[in-house]
Amino acid sequence: MLRNSKDLENFTIRATDGDVGHIKDMYFDDDAWVLRYFVVETGSWLSSHKVLISPVSVQQPDWHGKTLPVSITKSQVSNSPDIDTEEPVSRQNEVQYLGYYGYPAYWGGTGLWGDGMYPYGVVPTYISNGPGWAERQREDEAAMANERARHRNDDPHLRSCEAVKGYHMLANDGEIGHVSGFLVDEATWAIRYLVVNTSNWWMGHEVLIAPPWISSVNWSDKTVLVDLSRDAIKVSPRYDAKALLNREWERYLHKHYGRIGYWSGTEALQAQSEVALKLPM
Repeated sequence: MLRNSKDLENFTIRATDGDVGHIKDMYFDDDAWVLRYFVVETGSWLSSHKVLISPVSVQQPDWHGKTLPVSITKSQVSNSPDIDTEEPVSRQNEVQYLGYYGYPAYWGGTGLWGDGMYPYGVVPTYISNGPGWAERQREDEAAMANERARHRNDDPHLRSCEAVKGYHMLANDGEIGHVSGFLVDEATWAIRYLVVNTSNWWMGHEVLIAPPWISSVNWSDKTVLVDLSRDAIKVSPRYDAKALLNREWERYLHKHYGRIGYWSGTEALQAQSEVALKLPM
């Protein structure tokens, strides 16, 4: 299911032993357009410090209760590497962070999360006391450490969702509006659409633009260029935040632009994964 990024504002991050704090921002990878970290403002227990929480640790969200349970402790959070969330997060910061929690690198693979599609799939699981489990664990941990170190000086391409709101959206023949939000896939944490407010162009109309339709982003000028015409966007299906956004509506939207949906070839895989998650361990 797709969720508006606005719905995540001020969500509570709940560790295994208590509340960590509230979401104030999110960092996404501008290459894959996937949320990589939640910026969480802690409460008085950690002097209202801001910390990063990876979707890798997130368990089943409680959308009604506005809570994201995570599989880490408050002690782990308080002892995590100190990262200045007011400054760009470097790859070295990420290497230290991922190494601390024992997470593999999400970059370098063919999937949204390394070689996988889902964040919870990047952490190896082992059958305790199974044949060779300890050796496999050591080998996987060594491989993860090597991969993190090999890319420690890369450009992480991380952007703040809050900072990108307000960016000007340009069609291939003129301006269409500005970014007002994002629609995120709650299973993969991929940004599937940018919500574009076109009120400066025509009255009260919001439209959705998928990242694959973006030609380029000028981060210094705060502009996003889309490979679509203004006329095509003007008569596109309107986005209503209060209406149900189902796959049928998405197919209609992609058909309007003559584009292939992001779900093509992945729906069967996702269905299999969802079934596997429901099986008893």
